[in-house]
Amino acid sequence: MRRGGEIRKARRGEREPGLVAQLRRPPGGRDARIMLLAQALDRAGTGVWAAACVLYFTFVIGLDAGQVGILLGASGVAGIAGSPLAGHLADRFPVRSLLIGAHLLRLVALCLLLVVTDFALLLPVVAVTHLGDRAAKTLEMLFATRVAGDRRATYQALSRSSANAGYALGAGLAAIGLAVGTRSAYHVLILADALSFLVAAALVWRTREPRGRGLVTAPAPAAAAPQTAPAAGGRSPWRDRGYLRFVLLDIPMSLDDSILAIGIPLWLVSHTTAPHELVPAFLVVNTVLVVVLQLRVSAKVQGPRRAAGAVALYGLTTLLCCVLLAAATGGGAWAASAALLAAAVLVTAAELMRSVSSWELAVSLAPREARASYLGVAGMAQSVQKSAGPLLLTGAVMAAGPAGWIALGAAVAGLSLVQRRASLRRLDALAAEPAPAGAAAPA
Repeated sequence: MRRGGEIRKARRGEREPGLVAQLRRPPGGRDARIMLLAQALDRAGTGVWAAACVLYFTFVIGLDAGQVGILLGASGVAGIAGSPLAGHLADRFPVRSLLIGAHLLRLVALCLLLVVTDFALLLPVVAVTHLGDRAAKTLEMLFATRVAGDRRATYQALSRSSANAGYALGAGLAAIGLAVGTRSAYHVLILADALSFLVAAALVWRTREPRGRGLVTAPAPAAAAPQTAPAAGGRSPWRDRGYLRFVLLDIPMSLDDSILAIGIPLWLVSHTTAPHELVPAFLVVNTVLVVVLQLRVSAKVQGPRRAAGAVALYGLTTLLCCVLLAAATGGGAWAASAALLAAAVLVTAAELMRSVSSWELAVSLAPREARASYLGVAGMAQSVQKSAGPLLLTGAVMAAGPAGWIALGAAVAGLSLVQRRASLRRLDALAAEPAPAGAAAPA
């Protein structure tokens, strides 16, 4: 009996620390802890603005639905340039300084919304805001990859958990201002988002810039110093066909975002008998599961080869989600509600795997000496998806009915297998390159 008790104690001791404990002692120590707090406050402000922006443009500025669509669409296109621009600059300037600059740029652009009411002037202002948003997210990823080193997957899980909690808090705070509904209330919400950028910039200023400008991982030990030969494709990601193939395939591997935010709610309203009051539950399910499970999922997807395997699981999970959405039209309100909630759980599971595998592969498949610029290009995948995903779902998938969802799921599942195979082949090629004795190959 004693031996059994000792075994149980040992097993408990080997378990990963809980979310709160790891947030207190994240990979990267003090600087990572400060950055996680900055991200949480930033996302809280973003949640405030995301919940209020469409209503602000409609009821305060007086734009019609077409103008709002053009405004948000153009800003999404502008955001695509934010990631590669941030990666390019990070190869030449300190990431910490660039991230502070991105926060201040967003602060200025958002404050301009308090005084700009002309549609022609709103276009560049909102575009700059989204450009800064995408640049800031890429720079946060670069900073985290440098300070967390090989434990970047754990940091990513902590980042997503804290960011989702912050976003949900911001959306809740926005509900108070939206309930008041006056112009002054909307202005307070804008100022709250702007304040989050200011505080985030101040927190980033308190961090220390990791060594190795141009590198986005912690410097290797002295014995590994000779590892300077560029990997396949050279230092430019735009000339590296293998890496560009990864980025291109990563676009459909990010469709879970549009499926959750747009596909499931619109499908409920237009093609099922489920009650409309169910729509907010999808966001609640997603937020709770990400906060609770992201750390556990990341612990299962440590290393690039496991990340490549998670890509295949992403495709399978997305396919099952799409099958449930197609089946949701065939029953009554209760059956449709159950199918839609199960689809929300599955698309959240896909998101949990994608958030870890996409970042891990983006880092591992890039040449060490040019990872900043490579990761900047990799960040374009999600930006492109945010612009093209809604159009794909509303213009093609849902227009085709249940068959459209089946076709989408099958396509994503097939492309996930292509992505997995291509990633493993590139990892093998990188591992086969000359390396100093004792250096560990990618695993």
